Amino acid sequence: MLEMRPDCERCGTDLPAHVAGAFICSFECTFCADCTEALDDRCPNCGGELVDRPTRGKALLAKHPASTERKHKG
Repeated sequence: MLEMRPDCERCGTDLPAHVAGAFICSFECTFCADCTEALDDRCPNCGGELVDRPTRGKALLAKHPASTERKHKG
């Protein structure tokens, strides 16, 4: 199951698990759409491709909550 990280690692923008607009690499590094575009769809941590992160329905978030650990170093 995906960790569903709550923020963009580059700019700190909130990225709720039930809302589209987050992008991840195979290591689940997470970025917003603006940062993904600025990074040319490449993860700056591993060089992997950044792809659309699927959303998690609100009903499932109660049983399988998203991570609350923020990764932005800001």
